[in-house]
Amino acid sequence: MDHNWIAIGHIDDIPLRGARCVKTPDGKIAVFRTAENEVFAIEDQCPHKGGPLSQGIVHGKAVTCPLHNFVISLESGKALGADEGEVRTIPVRNIDGQLSIAYQAAALVAAE
Repeated sequence: MDHNWIAIGHIDDIPLRGARCVKTPDGKIAVFRTAENEVFAIEDQCPHKGGPLSQGIVHGKAVTCPLHNFVISLESGKALGADEGEVRTIPVRNIDGQLSIAYQAAALVAAE
């Protein structure tokens, strides 16, 4: 599948076990960096009550929503454990620390 890759910054812009947001016409995308320097991108809205996943706690390859402790897999976007629901995942490319996401919209701006 062909992707339109949009540059979103450098991996060092995201703290270890942290996240940054990218605004899109369809809403915010949360870009996460794990303790192992892996990078994942998912919708920044918990499937439970819409909490900001980018403000959650990153552990392993998952994030815990700050509102009601839903745990979401950064790899699949699916809720883990007894919780149900999922968020859309977005392909991420890391070339020498320069990050890009696959997205169709032309205008993306870094979230504040």
